[in-house]
Amino acid sequence: MRNETARTAIFALAAAGLVGGAAYLQPITYSPEIFSDQGEVFFPEFRDVMAVKAIEVVGYDEAEATARPLKVEFRKGRWVLTSHSDYPAEAKDRLAKTASALLDLKREIVVSDRMEDQGRYGVIDPLDTRSASLTGRGKRVTLRDAQGAMLAELILGDAMKEKPGYRYVRTPGAKRTYAVKTDAEASARFEDWVESDLLKVSAGDVEKITVNSYTLDEMQGRLLNMQRTVMVRDKENWNAQAKSIAAALSSLRVVGARPKPPSLAQQLRSKQLSMTLENVMSLRQRGYIITPDGRLLAKYGELLVETSKGLVYQLRFGEVVGETSASGKPSENRFLFVTVGTKTPETETLASALHNKFADWYYVISAADFARIRPGGTPQMPSAQQAPVAPPATAPSTPLAPPAGPPR
Repeated sequence: MRNETARTAIFALAAAGLVGGAAYLQPITYSPEIFSDQGEVFFPEFRDVMAVKAIEVVGYDEAEATARPLKVEFRKGRWVLTSHSDYPAEAKDRLAKTASALLDLKREIVVSDRMEDQGRYGVIDPLDTRSASLTGRGKRVTLRDAQGAMLAELILGDAMKEKPGYRYVRTPGAKRTYAVKTDAEASARFEDWVESDLLKVSAGDVEKITVNSYTLDEMQGRLLNMQRTVMVRDKENWNAQAKSIAAALSSLRVVGARPKPPSLAQQLRSKQLSMTLENVMSLRQRGYIITPDGRLLAKYGELLVETSKGLVYQLRFGEVVGETSASGKPSENRFLFVTVGTKTPETETLASALHNKFADWYYVISAADFARIRPGGTPQMPSAQQAPVAPPATAPSTPLAPPAGPPR
């Protein structure tokens, strides 16, 4: 009797195990509610791309655990990066593509209704401070009209590997994740929204490169370790280094910009600098010195570039950008001061346009680009004092704009 009871218990447990196993193997089922909006347009009230007057993209830097916002607005007849001191937004194709990508966008495929899945699809809101996850965050894109009203807002997630052309998306504040067909490639990087060709020069156009390397002793008002290297195309001194610099100039990209004081920008346009306190402090903070006779010197040397089209560029290399990342690592980006002139009437219009543009900004370039176009590395600087610098007797010829005259 006792054995019969034991066998019965074993069979009962086995049957329960089979039922439990069957339940475990059943696929997750969703209620019909999850598909209630499938096929609908995300933003039915958004009907006109021309109504978009502001675009904000928030990316996420996983290494720094920091959200990176970028905002572009239409102001006074032009698009500017309001998140970056109103720098001109010159990438018009990106503007149109970002706005058009959300027009008539449909909720094509419902993927998940679970918050736990958002990291898997890369649609965690980059602005979500409640989530501790450093990965799985998407890009938050917001479109607004001239009055600031929201036209569309979406979190763009990962591309769908098994379905080319599709990517995962989610509206902020909602749990549901979708897969949609879209070519949206929103970027929160400054360099993706501005003119990619800063100098408008090709490697083949560069005919002459003059490298002025020196150490600026601010305390004594002298130049030390002055070295000048001249490289001319089709001459013996047009070596591998010259070719490397020319190639680097043609692909030079800016990764940021800081506005110059309006008075300094105006003086640069008129090519007459004066030693006002505002000018001296603005320049000195970024690694530049203005002498009493109006010469502009750079702590880390200069590059004079002459082209076959008659344009003459002067690139002056300043301090590293005084920024520290969230991890405490100092920035290696560097300030670049650019002026341009011309030696031929044919390029006067282009030279003037470039000169006026350059006058407004201290550009920021990457450490990698600095190393490519600034031969010899970064010298160690003597300790500096915050005092005006007398004009060095041995200063190289560093006019604000290259002199006119026939090409050499």
